[in-house]
Order: sequence, then C-alpha cells, then structure tokens
Amino acid sequence: MKTRLVKTIVVAACFAAAGSTYAGNVTVKGSDTMVILGQKWAEVYMKKNPGTAVQVTGGGSGTGIAALLNGTTDICNASRAMKTKETAQFLAKFKTRAREYKMCLDAISVYLNKNNPVQKLSFPQLEGIFIGKITNWKQVGGNDTPISLYGRENSSGTYEFFKEHVLGGKDFAAATKTMPGTAAVIQGVANDANGIGYGGVAYGEGVKAISVSKVDGGDAVAPSAESVRSGKYPISRFLFNYVDPKKDNGAVADYINWCLSDEGQAVVKNIGFFPLPKNMR
Repeated sequence: MKTRLVKTIVVAACFAAAGSTYAGNVTVKGSDTMVILGQKWAEVYMKKNPGTAVQVTGGGSGTGIAALLNGTTDICNASRAMKTKETAQFLAKFKTRAREYKMCLDAISVYLNKNNPVQKLSFPQLEGIFIGKITNWKQVGGNDTPISLYGRENSSGTYEFFKEHVLGGKDFAAATKTMPGTAAVIQGVANDANGIGYGGVAYGEGVKAISVSKVDGGDAVAPSAESVRSGKYPISRFLFNYVDPKKDNGAVADYINWCLSDEGQAVVKNIGFFPLPKNMR
C-alpha cells in the first residue's frame, strides 16, 4: 500500500493541472450496491482524465467475480469478500491471488415503509421474519397486518452477507420477493405499507432505516457514519475492488488510486456511503 501511495503522490505532483497521463479503457463490473457509487466515480474521474473511458455495470458481486475469473472485466466491484472457493479458482487459473482493495464502508440497513410504526428489530426477530416464522407485524410490536418480504437475488453480495450474518445461514422464506437491485427493493418497500427489505445505506430515500440490535432486549443502534466506524452498528461491512495483479497498472491502477484519494472518498460521502479512514487506504 505504501508503494501505491507513493505512486499517487508522484502522479498528483507531476500532473495536477492536466490530470493523469494514462489513457485507455477500464471496465468495472459487479455489485449492484456499488453501481451508483461506481458510476459517479467514473463520471468524475473521466472529467479529470478525458483520455480514459471507465465503464461500470452491475449484475451482482458473484457476477463480477465470475467476470474477473473469466478475464472479461478489469475491476470487480464486490459488496462481500471473495469466498475461499473463488480465491482458489483465481489462484489455480492465474497462479496468483486477486488483489483486494477496501474502497469504503457501508451499513446494510433494514428498511420499512415510512408509515410502519416499528422502530427497531433484533437479529432473532429479523431471522424469524426473513425465514418465514414471523409473518405478522403484531408479533414484533407493529400493526395486525401480514409482513411482505423484499430481498435480493442469490448472486448478490448483499444477499449473501445478510443471509450469513443475520439469518445464520438459514434460507430466506419462499414468499420473499426477489428484486434485481437495492433500488428495486427500496421502491417495493416504499409502495407497500407492510413491506420490509434490506440494502446498502445509500439507498434509503422514501423509506425508513430502523435501529437494529444483535440480541432481544439489547441496545438497538441506527446506521450512521459514527456507529459504522465504531463497529456499534451490527450489520456493517467493507465494499471492495478486486483486480488481477497483472492488470493493476496504468489506467486501472490510476483509477483505483484516485477512488481511494481524498477526492474519490468525497464522492463516497456525497453518494451516502462512508469514507474509508485514511490509515486504511
């Protein structure tokens, strides 16, 4: 990381007026949670570096990792860490590990319709709701109405993270409406008085993010920059970039460097995620 930071300083000092001297195409694929952030990063970066074209697409973290393995993307956006199996596949194919960069912090928020009176839920309650054992809001202090579930497709890193860390690996209820992205989850919940869903913290417009506790009766914590950085919010995570080390040079390296710079991290904050502390970049 020290070498990368030195490179960034040299580039900034030599080419501050004109932007980077690197030119070419950079492809980024993966996490739907990171699409709005990735597209904004690309937009700002390309204005500063008109000789580089950055193309960002979603599809899910699993899809992005598969594209990295197939050599069809330069950078994979991922809302979860690579699995042991994926790491082994990459190592077997490329004789090296994929290079991992922590890009920013996120909180998986639990979203309810704005008119739902429920203000907090515990992990046991969330597990019961999303596996289908708790089916009525009155069972968790709400109105006497059925619960409508909104979730992500199984290629989503957010789906996998929530399933592992909140549901303890249990399967989602069959009644869960599978949505193609977090924005679709939010839209579904916003239009459904009985809806509940989950997703990245930057997508909460039109719904409400509730406080969450790990145990019944525990202190419930709302997602915020402070609670995520301190580790008090119980569904916090990093958002990642993965890249083939052989491609981690030129325009690809310069783009990642810029995303981790103060300017790139300002974009993170403006979108609604949480910047990475300087000592972690």
